Amino acid sequence: MTKKISLLMHLFVALLFISRSWAQADATKSFTLKEALDYALKNNVNNLNASLDDQIAKSYNKEIRGIGFPQINGSFDVKDFVEIPTSLIPAEFFGGAPGSYAPVKFGTQYNSAASLTASQIVFSSDYFLALKASKTLLELSKKSGDRTRIETQVAVMKAYYAVLVFRENLKLLNTDLERQKTYYDQMKAYNENGMNDKTDVEVAELSYNNALASIESQQRLVQLTEFSLKFQMGMDINTPIQLSDSISLFDNVNENIKVDTKANFSNRIEYQLLENQRKLNHLELKRYRLSYLPSIGAYGSASAAAQRSKFDIFDTNKGWYPTVVIGATLNLPIFDGFQKHFKIQQTKLKIQKTENTIKSFESIADLEASYARANYQKSINNLRLQKKNIALAESVYNSSRTKYIEGVGSNLEIVNAETMLRAAHTAYYGALFDYLNSLVDWDKANGNIK
Repeated sequence: MTKKISLLMHLFVALLFISRSWAQADATKSFTLKEALDYALKNNVNNLNASLDDQIAKSYNKEIRGIGFPQINGSFDVKDFVEIPTSLIPAEFFGGAPGSYAPVKFGTQYNSAASLTASQIVFSSDYFLALKASKTLLELSKKSGDRTRIETQVAVMKAYYAVLVFRENLKLLNTDLERQKTYYDQMKAYNENGMNDKTDVEVAELSYNNALASIESQQRLVQLTEFSLKFQMGMDINTPIQLSDSISLFDNVNENIKVDTKANFSNRIEYQLLENQRKLNHLELKRYRLSYLPSIGAYGSASAAAQRSKFDIFDTNKGWYPTVVIGATLNLPIFDGFQKHFKIQQTKLKIQKTENTIKSFESIADLEASYARANYQKSINNLRLQKKNIALAESVYNSSRTKYIEGVGSNLEIVNAETMLRAAHTAYYGALFDYLNSLVDWDKANGNIK
């Protein structure tokens, strides 16, 4: 019986372990770079808020358009004069003394009125320019959302590349650790057989321990970059993530990129935002200039009133007294204490500020493109150099191992060769990361990221 219970317990634990493994596998999400970008555009908080801002701008545009539609209002009013108002009339009308007044109550206790009014803008420069401005604001909101999406994509791409590079470097460190472990075991075996001294074993152990420390440091770095990627994507940082793309997809130098051409700053979203701001400034100036023109509005009103001694205002047999009026209003500005004049002056100064900002951005955009171009070319040269260094370091390491086995080399020579090989791999992946970042910066500087 005890054996059966033990067997059942082991089976239960095994099933629990398998179910957890399946659950973790299902929870793990896998992304290519494109999928990560698409996910971020839908889930990153900044993008979500940018989308909401765009919807707000669209709603505001419709609100402004609604001002130009007919404005219709209705009302219904009921009054109960608990005390009917008293009026004073000359008493001599009733035979009283001249100069005296007699109190008289006019009207009925219950009064009601129903009305329907309508108004329509016929001509208003403010309205027509506000309508144009709302369209420009809508474009401005869209461009602002585009800028947020571009910044999100840049952050996601750099984080994705960082995870790929650091994970690949971790693989190499694990391979190096296995090599260090094999070498350490060999040194111990040689020492046991009297083929070397204790110092060789200690040097091998030190090298192995250093490899372990490097792996632990790299594991923490991988974890931090994964957290950063998931944060930029808008994911829960505790959710496991897999990257479907391999580093080999990005490991080749892009020779087709044209970095010798002058950057076109008009493709930059920042420049387009400034262009929209300039449009708004000119619309504001036009608005103040046209505010000297008159505005015309039409209106109409229809109402009916009922007066009752009893509360029977809805009695269809008793009459209601209608009133209908239509009209038009012409508002002509004559003098406002020079307010419009000074508003025009302020707007002209705003336009000058915007023009100065645009010129400044053009210079900044050229500087950023030049920096991105130089950084890209430097990263290519460095990447090629580090590839050569890896090949050289591997050759030196293999040669040192061969010489030591043949008895013509030293243990210290092998340790130095291993250190150089590890440093060469680390430098290579650092150069690869710089190269990938330089590609992103170049695309951003040229407005290629949409």
